[in-house]
Amino acid sequence: MHFGVGVIGATGYIGTPYRCEIRDSPDDATIVALCARRRDLLQAAGTEDNARLVTDDWRQVVQHRDVNFIIVATPDALHHEAVLACAQQRKHVFCEKPVGMNVEQAHEMWVACRDAGIGHYVPFWTRYVPAFVQAREIVRDGQLGEIKAIVYRWHNPRPSAMPFTWRDDAKLSSAGSIADVGSHAYDTMRWILGEEALRVHAHATVLSPPKPDLGAINLDEALAWGQAHEASESGCVRKATVFDYSDIAIQFESGTVGSLVLSHAPCIRKGFAPDVELHGTEASLAIDRTASTLRIAKGSEPPELLETFEDTGLGNRFTKHVFPAVRARIDGAVFEHPGLDDGWRVQLFTDAAVMSAERGTWIDLAELNPE
Repeated sequence: MHFGVGVIGATGYIGTPYRCEIRDSPDDATIVALCARRRDLLQAAGTEDNARLVTDDWRQVVQHRDVNFIIVATPDALHHEAVLACAQQRKHVFCEKPVGMNVEQAHEMWVACRDAGIGHYVPFWTRYVPAFVQAREIVRDGQLGEIKAIVYRWHNPRPSAMPFTWRDDAKLSSAGSIADVGSHAYDTMRWILGEEALRVHAHATVLSPPKPDLGAINLDEALAWGQAHEASESGCVRKATVFDYSDIAIQFESGTVGSLVLSHAPCIRKGFAPDVELHGTEASLAIDRTASTLRIAKGSEPPELLETFEDTGLGNRFTKHVFPAVRARIDGAVFEHPGLDDGWRVQLFTDAAVMSAERGTWIDLAELNPE
């Protein structure tokens, strides 16, 4: 199948590189239609992609007769309606994570796409990072024994002067850092372990100071401004209304315990410790994404370097993963690429973590499961 692609959120931080990868996949796809809110950026993108339609109305993209595959790369709050429209029109869909604003939306999206029989994909890219792929094989081979504990740190510090964007706004962002990087981290944990979380206990807060308010700018523009200016250079500031730091305790189905620390705050810097520690009855494994290494420790022996990965890039993600995965799902094949079913499962976790942070108690994921 050749895909006629429509991109909703075509000019943002996520949509722009996706379009580049799709343009570099001419045997798989052709970009047909683009939608974005910024007309200046949209016109330039349309010329770059040789798109037949450029519009600020996403419905025109979904309804376009030559579009059979939709990329939904908008803010979190705008996913739900667009994905349901894709299902209604029988258009295959790629939806950014977190897939919805809450688990009810995520479940409805998954069920609609399942019942429509369309292909769907959610980009949990960490599943393809070589160090994580190898770590999963080591766990599945039993080299660590029974996994008892997992520690995961995902720090993505933003410039201290970075302006306010939709990712700081509870009206548009599902749950701040818990949903943004936490969705990646939890999906990786469940993918490596092969099981779901039973319950969570979370502390979460906002560590970043109020941010300069420069209006409706995208993340690329905000990052560039933050690197070139001081926060004091803007007179108007806004405090984020979603969490940018959280520490989440997790209990998995098998009894494995986990600790997940997530942050976008500028004061929480990365590179001091491995991203992931997997502790088993026979050995422990450390994944260092920054250094692209795996280290293993057995008994009381000091950790030893197991492997260094030279090529850590994912290449063209659409050619290598997305298009083959969507075709396989259309054909009913069994595979492990992530889809809206995974997006819904991850949303259960992120919603439970937010509820726990608000209540200060353990939350069972079953309490939120709509099934």
